[in-house]
Amino acid sequence: MTRWLVLFSALFLLAGSSAHSHMRLATHSRPKLTVRSQTDTATTSPGNTSITDLDLASYVNVFVGTTDGGHVFPGATLPHGMVKVGLDTDSPGNQAGYDANITFHATGFSQLHDSGTGGGASLSNFKLWPLPECESFTSCNTSIFVRRKLRKALPDGSPDDAGSPGYFATNLSTGVQVELTASRHTALHRYTFPPSSREPRIVVDITNDGLISNTDPVVNINTTTGRVTGGARFASSFGPGRYNVYTCVDFKGDGYDFEAPTEYGVWMDNTPIQNSTQFIQLYSGFLSEMGALLTFPPSSNSIHTTILARVGVSFISSDQACANAESEIPSFDFDETVATARETWNELLSRIRVDTQGVDNEITELFYSSLYRTHISPADYTGENPNWSSTEPYYDSFYCNWDTYRTLYPLMSLHDPEEFARIVRGMINIQQHEGWLPECRGATIQQYIQGGSNGDPILGEFFVKFHEHASALNVSADDLYTALLADAEEQSPNWNLQGRQTTAWKQFNFIPSDIYASGGTATKQVSRTLEYSFGDFSISQVAKILNKTDDVTKYQARAGNFINVWNETVTLPGNSSIKGMMQPRFADGQWNYTDPRHCSVNDPLQSTCYLDAVNRDGFYESSPMVYSQYVPQDTAKLILLQGGNESFINRLNLIFDQNYFDVTDEPSQQIPFMYHYANRPGLSTQRSRMIIAESYNTTASGLPGNDDSGAMASYAIFYLMGMYPLPATRQFLLASPYFPKVTFYNPVFNTTTTIIAKNFRGNPQNGVGGTVFVKNVTIDGQPWHSNCYIDWDVFVNGSTVELELTSDINTTCGEGSDALPPSLSTGGYSG
Repeated sequence: MTRWLVLFSALFLLAGSSAHSHMRLATHSRPKLTVRSQTDTATTSPGNTSITDLDLASYVNVFVGTTDGGHVFPGATLPHGMVKVGLDTDSPGNQAGYDANITFHATGFSQLHDSGTGGGASLSNFKLWPLPECESFTSCNTSIFVRRKLRKALPDGSPDDAGSPGYFATNLSTGVQVELTASRHTALHRYTFPPSSREPRIVVDITNDGLISNTDPVVNINTTTGRVTGGARFASSFGPGRYNVYTCVDFKGDGYDFEAPTEYGVWMDNTPIQNSTQFIQLYSGFLSEMGALLTFPPSSNSIHTTILARVGVSFISSDQACANAESEIPSFDFDETVATARETWNELLSRIRVDTQGVDNEITELFYSSLYRTHISPADYTGENPNWSSTEPYYDSFYCNWDTYRTLYPLMSLHDPEEFARIVRGMINIQQHEGWLPECRGATIQQYIQGGSNGDPILGEFFVKFHEHASALNVSADDLYTALLADAEEQSPNWNLQGRQTTAWKQFNFIPSDIYASGGTATKQVSRTLEYSFGDFSISQVAKILNKTDDVTKYQARAGNFINVWNETVTLPGNSSIKGMMQPRFADGQWNYTDPRHCSVNDPLQSTCYLDAVNRDGFYESSPMVYSQYVPQDTAKLILLQGGNESFINRLNLIFDQNYFDVTDEPSQQIPFMYHYANRPGLSTQRSRMIIAESYNTTASGLPGNDDSGAMASYAIFYLMGMYPLPATRQFLLASPYFPKVTFYNPVFNTTTTIIAKNFRGNPQNGVGGTVFVKNVTIDGQPWHSNCYIDWDVFVNGSTVELELTSDINTTCGEGSDALPPSLSTGGYSG
């Protein structure tokens, strides 16, 4: 970290922590703040203190997963903020704009991003770009393909980038230093130009989003103030629609004043037209790149000229973008905006605290870096919905529910239920206006569904956990249940984008392979059957709370429809002991066939199972070997289908040993914890710890794949906390945490729950062995009946859960009939 920002005036005094080196950067007086360069990683030496300070943001490394396919956004934002301002690059993996690989050029600093997604490069709208020197105004390079530059390289070859929650900075090879921060709907940029820059200029790029997809651009320059307003229409990154978005950019000298730019003009492609103020003054139909270029007077008070750019954004209008900017950052105070953002992040992060005694620093940083990323998406677009007017919250960047329903929302239940409630209200409001719950959504438009109707377990998760507080959280139980029934019962006109293929679902109790109906593609029939089944299970749990007994019976029966795609005769090629698979089926009841190895690393055809109209295999993004394990509502029944505990364990072992388990993909997520249901929780604990050891770290390439809007981050957090969630239930599967103590503060209950690992002996580096297996559990000093799961009541009551650990991997769930985790077929979830 001592190597960052040596060419320019200092921006912050870096505060040390047990996990970081620290230094004093010279010149300007700045607030105390710990920032990270993208090559800073934690030591593996153990910490020796509990975390008691409030600056948990200092444990966040925003650069984890920012290259090699992680697609993580490292720029500045607030928790669930609409504006996510950051550096864009020309990397082919620039889904979040940024790439930590220094070989890729910087192309601009745009205001909107998603984080961790696949698909195309989403958003990345309204790039700004500093130009320190041009021979003349008209000779400036404005085109994204010409103006792009490399970042400054550090001695180790990494880019000179740094960041922390609410703040991002980089040094460009042109000598310009760029800093970014954000409020809810507004970004604030700070550009410090080199002393040689006597005519500093800034490009405002209206048209170049991540997909280079604009149509109908508009730009206006106010020659008196230099304000730039504009907008355009852009393509969805994961669907068929297009969206409009608008901006409002104001400029101000930092440490000096100016009344207006000294030069201005609109540009097309690589040609600035001086003194023009609108596209209508140009023959703008022939070229796709357009924007504004402004020249500013240099500072007379410093050898460096520093210019602030305040960028408001709106999906409604440029006027609203200006209003957002003026109300949120009226004084252009960069340091205050950074401090406010950090305070906001610290309050949220502090709701889950860990004791670091005997824990490697990297584990603590992995934990808080992951927790941070779970609050980047979905984004709060309240007040920015162009499709209808409503007083309800509006959230966007559900990208996608298929990724996040398993772990992200159960994590939110533990510490952020008020935000969760607002998200649920927003989802219900979308259903009320569009007919079905949102599934995959970005930039205010529908995108392609990956799985079933996965909004159902999200609403189920909220209501099962918070039904007693729903009214106080302004969530209508009636409206929530109506939204669930819309998914369950009403045929969507396009189940590629919303809802289900309910006509076939209700007629056949599975989705047949040979039904070609208008309204969506004939694909993913098996995986949709499994996910529709779990969705109906979620609805049954809500119906039970609402005392709708007929619906409980109906939807629990439909939750058992997974059995209709179980073919007991299919075996794994080359291993006849692995018998019985989820398989595609025709409408007449006859079986279709998909090789169980299909869409795995063992697939002889190397299939992809992606969204494809010619994908007739019946599965999405994973193999029949993996999907044959997906019955979270009735794993006990699955064990019987697979031949009993021993056969089930052997199958799980083979899934890992032959690499069917895919840590990069969500359908595999629950598999490491499935040994619990066969009374071998020690094997679950070891498998989950091996996954952390092998697949997660705090480097820029520290994720096994896309972070998927925080899905992989929340997955890692649960493993580090020693739990795995069962969405829309009151149970958490239990292992041992990576910390001697973890505390959870829940603001709705106003309770703090503590999990203590007694005789904690640290964490084996490779995840194998160690004193990490749960031998006994007590809750508030009383014996608990299971070593394999705990109930939601412990978080409602603010209980103390004590786990007695052992080095014996052969521990069991316990002796009683209720020691094993619940399943529908054994009476669980039905009482």
